[in-house]
Amino acid sequence: MLVPARKLSEELEGWLRESGLTKSPDVRGVIAPHAGYSYSGRAAAYAFGNIDPTNITRVFLLGPSHHYYTSKCALSTATVYKTPIGDLTIDLEVIEELKATGKFELMDIRVDEAEHSMEMHLPYLAKVFEGHQVKVVPILVGSLKAESEAMYGQLLGKYVDDPQNFFSVSSDFCHWGSRFNYTHYDKKHGAIHKSIEALDRIGMDIIETGNPDAFKEYLLEFDNTICGRHPISVFLHMLKNCSTSIKINFLRYEQSSQCKTMRDSSVSYASAAAKVDA
Repeated sequence: MLVPARKLSEELEGWLRESGLTKSPDVRGVIAPHAGYSYSGRAAAYAFGNIDPTNITRVFLLGPSHHYYTSKCALSTATVYKTPIGDLTIDLEVIEELKATGKFELMDIRVDEAEHSMEMHLPYLAKVFEGHQVKVVPILVGSLKAESEAMYGQLLGKYVDDPQNFFSVSSDFCHWGSRFNYTHYDKKHGAIHKSIEALDRIGMDIIETGNPDAFKEYLLEFDNTICGRHPISVFLHMLKNCSTSIKINFLRYEQSSQCKTMRDSSVSYASAAAKVDA
């Protein structure tokens, strides 16, 4: 395991360095992709490279559920997440606190192990917080109705006001192609990949406004296949319900490949930082 672990660590370090970002204590959260690192690792560095780990003691991790259906949010029953770079301890105290609200279900360990949306954030978090004492609060976000997104946002909003808390929101953007049953194409943008980018950027611009209702309307209008739509929506509601003014800014956008014909397919990756708005 040592050689792959060293290789992964060096790869992440390289991408973080190449991003050229200045770490800021004002960055309180990120939105980052969760594809395999050969696809989205470089793009993800533009989210994780913003993190100043100095004063952060807890990371809330919000990821969509790809394989397990639930209409709620679910909490991990694990005590530690092991990564090749280092172990991340689960914050059992906060898990108990959230469990006591009666609004969360518990994830079966097999569901936890099978879900890649949070898993792909873990090595980056382990790398960024290397040498720092930090605990994680993993929350699997199910297929929530709008009112549930608002409820969870209200419930979790208070945690945003503690500057020792950080939020890692997991999402890829447009999954385009017949294999994803999504082939929206607005020819006015030219090539298909340009149309996909235009569609994603409309959504990114709306997320930057911090308005969860406008984001919901965008999804209803275009049905863009943003797999982390529910974690993003919950996060927008959290920012709306906290006392701290926080602004989301997207810093990187990439596609796994450039679609030119209707036979092609691609997945989009976008990275953002949520920063205290002075």
